[in-house]
Amino acid sequence: MSGYAVAGRVALVTGAARGIGFETARLLHERGATVVLVDLDEAATQDAAERIGARASGVACDVTDRDAIAAVVDETAERHGGLDVAVANAGVAPPVTTMKAVDADTFERVVEIDLLGVWRTVKPSLAHIAPRQGQVVVVASVYAFLNGAVAAPYAVSKAGVEQLGRALRSELVPTGASATVAYFGFIDTDMVRDAFSDPLAARFEQAFPGFMTKRLTAEDAGRGIADGIEKRAATVILPKWWRVYSALRGVVNPLLDRAMTADDDLQQILREADAREGVPSSTV
Repeated sequence: MSGYAVAGRVALVTGAARGIGFETARLLHERGATVVLVDLDEAATQDAAERIGARASGVACDVTDRDAIAAVVDETAERHGGLDVAVANAGVAPPVTTMKAVDADTFERVVEIDLLGVWRTVKPSLAHIAPRQGQVVVVASVYAFLNGAVAAPYAVSKAGVEQLGRALRSELVPTGASATVAYFGFIDTDMVRDAFSDPLAARFEQAFPGFMTKRLTAEDAGRGIADGIEKRAATVILPKWWRVYSALRGVVNPLLDRAMTADDDLQQILREADAREGVPSSTV
């Protein structure tokens, strides 16, 4: 598949008021695209668009509201004469707790945002993107293939996003459009910093080798997405060493799952996480 220059294209990015979404929108704009930033907070989203430049605009929307996000997509296409690129990036982190202990509404809210929010963004976008042979990006995570203990709703969602993106890439081939799945490790964003401000999460992070948890910047991730769009890449995986893990996941994952059940420190963390039953989440 040939490359895809974003100059002159129209792109919509969700979760764009800050972090990976903001940097993706900024870099697409820098490369010549008109960008529409979508996020929950209207003031923050419009401020982010103003900081990017004249061809950027901000719209407040909850990606879990099917009708609302569809209206934003259609209005974007009408206002700018079409839609070429959709980046479904909006997401949240769950509280650090087990499936036994987590509040059911909290678990389902994470899935609602991190998986169904992606679907509800992608679905209306396809009617515009497919005829223009454009590009869709869905943002998964290395948690799509890592053990999701104490972060199960997030891992479940990201595994679903991976499958959505893989199927979509195949299904779009007859139209000339394409799709990319982006997998990121730990990116230095507000969401990640907030998640690891929890002492249990910090201890869980420290249980793994430093190279596994090394954080890249949001700009690194945004550049990876922008480059992936222009290359029509099937995947964007950062840090790059996670590509090896992904390729070997069928061999590595059973070994790590077994090690997790045998590690006394990790089992203690899981016991403490299990004791958090009934504690409300401040993250979701």
